[in-house]
Amino acid sequence: MARNKSEADPKDQFCSNPDCPDHGEKGAGNIVKYGHDKNGKQRFWCNTCESAFVETKNTVFYNRVLTEDQIIMICKLLVEKNGIRAIERIMEIHRDTVSSVVEDLARHAREVTDFLISNVGLTKVEVDEMWSFVKKNKRKLPEEARKQMDRATVGYT
Repeated sequence: MARNKSEADPKDQFCSNPDCPDHGEKGAGNIVKYGHDKNGKQRFWCNTCESAFVETKNTVFYNRVLTEDQIIMICKLLVEKNGIRAIERIMEIHRDTVSSVVEDLARHAREVTDFLISNVGLTKVEVDEMWSFVKKNKRKLPEEARKQMDRATVGYT
């Protein structure tokens, strides 16, 4: 899943600096492209607070040695109920690295839950029902994803 550098659009970005007056505001006109980092990720510049950030800031992909494809595969293996040690063997990635990705995923899930309760106005019960729905439908992966899972787990199940 190599991303095209031209995909990153400044209008879709927001300043992640909590001290910036335009923090969290998409489409405020303050964000411009600012080159690429050493890994080829698009960098952006906030004209309001004059700070730079990379497109993956505040995501599970930020500041990782793993590729996006590897992190996505860890997610898919987790969905298939593989444990951390099994993922370590399948992907040949140290379990501490896998655990770090899982911790970040859990933190992001918590942030989504908190956002849904605080900003969207859902109750804890409604959010719980939403996560239950997501869990029940986790096996409805596209055919290509199922094939990737099959290839990744051959000889390890």
